[in-house]
Amino acid sequence: MALLFLGSVANYLDRAVLGVLMPSIRRDLGLTNTGYAMAVNAFLVTYTLSYVAGGRVADLLGCRRTFSLTLLVWSIAAMLHAAARGIWGLAGCRALLGIGEGGYYPAAIRGAAEWFPPKQRAKAIGLVLSALSVGSLLTPPVSAWLALAYGWRVAFLATGAFGLLLIPPWIALHGRIRREFGSADPAPAIAAITQGEEGGGLSLQAALRSRSYVCLLLARACSDSAWYFYLFWMPGYFQDARGLGLAAVGQWLWIPFLAAGVGAIFGAWSSSELIEHGWGLDRSRRSVLVVSAAVSAAGAATCVVPGFAAALGLVSLALFAHTSWSSNLHTAITEVTPPRHVAVLYGVTGAAGTLGGVVMQSVVGPLVDRFGYDVPFLLTGGLYLTAAGLVIRGVRIRMG
Repeated sequence: MALLFLGSVANYLDRAVLGVLMPSIRRDLGLTNTGYAMAVNAFLVTYTLSYVAGGRVADLLGCRRTFSLTLLVWSIAAMLHAAARGIWGLAGCRALLGIGEGGYYPAAIRGAAEWFPPKQRAKAIGLVLSALSVGSLLTPPVSAWLALAYGWRVAFLATGAFGLLLIPPWIALHGRIRREFGSADPAPAIAAITQGEEGGGLSLQAALRSRSYVCLLLARACSDSAWYFYLFWMPGYFQDARGLGLAAVGQWLWIPFLAAGVGAIFGAWSSSELIEHGWGLDRSRRSVLVVSAAVSAAGAATCVVPGFAAALGLVSLALFAHTSWSSNLHTAITEVTPPRHVAVLYGVTGAAGTLGGVVMQSVVGPLVDRFGYDVPFLLTGGLYLTAAGLVIRGVRIRMG
């Protein structure tokens, strides 16, 4: 679990360095805003595709092999950023980074599904997701210090190398598992389940069409779209609408991401405790999902509350509840899908969430230009409520 957590930290660290160092890189490489956007989109496109393809690879190879493979690919890609000399080199590095990073999360979620029974699984997935917030907190100070001390190219070399350091202990872990249990497979029962399903279980096509899965996919598309709004537009909102300077943004806007990290663990522990107290898997998971989505929707009031402190508090509450939602949503996806298709079906939902984020960005820009931030904040509230409605009406979670 510690290695999956650190892998998730490395994943987000390597992805976020570009945004922190963007002014220096643009100056050095002579990039226009259009060129920089092209490099960002190169990552987004391959990340989306890799979420699905990487899920298929993880189902075929298992978490053990896919962890090392994806970590190796994206770490090398991150380090190659140091050799970029222009827009095409940078875009190529971002594309390769997306290929490696997109395949990691389906493998990590499959690993959590293999290692942990349903009543503990949300805790494991919550820890993996909380690592995103840890990466968000670490990236600005670490990458800025490295760039100021040694230059932005060294920052990419150092952060990329961190991921490579995780591969030897991962290999050693599975060597120990093989010595002690006779197999490096962390869950031999998965193999038996898979063999039993080959004759009469759901096919991949049937699983894709199941009501619970489709509703979870649409719910993730809604909630991820709202998340991307907070991720990409929240700093601009506090500067444009609340009058914060850039220094104040750095001073205060780490708080929502800290809240998000706590929320991921809180949501996971909450549903696990409810299961322990006899609520059952379906009732426990869906109860936490619906409450978390409702609390996230309250973030829509950020644009109308008076005072900076209240606005920051509401945003922090919304992100806390969002990751509480995510811990249980990502876990529920593993519980409504056949074990042998977990990674690829999880990857499809991830691609849907990323595409939802792309659509959200194309909508939010014109809305902010024309109406300010009020309408986009209200839109996020509607998205969370829609996601909650999909869970209530269409999702039933089985024990698996």
